[in-house]
Amino acid sequence: MFHRLGEATLNSFEKLGRGSWFLWFTLRGVFEVAARPGLLGAQIYSVGVLTVMLITVSGLFVGMVLALQGYTILSDFGAEETLGVMVAASLVRELGPVVSALLFAGRAGSALTAEIGLMKATEQLSGMEMMAVDPVKRIVAPRFFAGVVSMPLLAAIFSTVGILGGHLVGVGMLGVDDGAFWSQMQATLDYRDDIFNGVVKSLVFGFVITWIAVFEGYDSLPTSEGVSRATTRTVVHSAFAVLVLDFLLTALMFGDF
Repeated sequence: MFHRLGEATLNSFEKLGRGSWFLWFTLRGVFEVAARPGLLGAQIYSVGVLTVMLITVSGLFVGMVLALQGYTILSDFGAEETLGVMVAASLVRELGPVVSALLFAGRAGSALTAEIGLMKATEQLSGMEMMAVDPVKRIVAPRFFAGVVSMPLLAAIFSTVGILGGHLVGVGMLGVDDGAFWSQMQATLDYRDDIFNGVVKSLVFGFVITWIAVFEGYDSLPTSEGVSRATTRTVVHSAFAVLVLDFLLTALMFGDF
């Protein structure tokens, strides 16, 4: 048992080291991406634009559920007018970045891993190396930076649509005053403590999720089973990373540390 535990621990640290080294080479590809903006634009469309519908629908229903649950709780204290504050703060601080990151990992992260893994399995990456083209700079870097750019935008869309969903239920169905819904929200939410911290969270989540996705695809075994396992690892590891980082970032931003 101790032998297996030690071997698994050493393998984990070894893979983390390879992933860190891979990240360094990926970040060096920023000049290649800047020289070929068309590559970045195509990947932003693939990673970000094609995820907008999933983010929009999910954000709408999350905001509607928040309004229903929040109204039930706030009505017990006679504070129904603060429904807008509760919905907006919950979405901007926590649910917007976290839920959109989990959806991003399930849709875009798995797609990135599968795409790069299939390119490795079919020896397309090896063919590029034979033609003196660096696959990390040409294939991996545009996808990585596209994910980092897309994630904060998707989180902003999620939060915005969620607030509109909360307004639809709170004002349209439950009878909360429209002016109180918006005025309480605008008076209570702070740009730095709420909006800026939410953007920072989404940036960190996008960075980590995309790093995991492209590394798992590049490091996968060049077989169909290897690619499928790498895709599964991307979703699982990304979910764990998002939840752990959310706790750490929240403790740093809102805790007394």
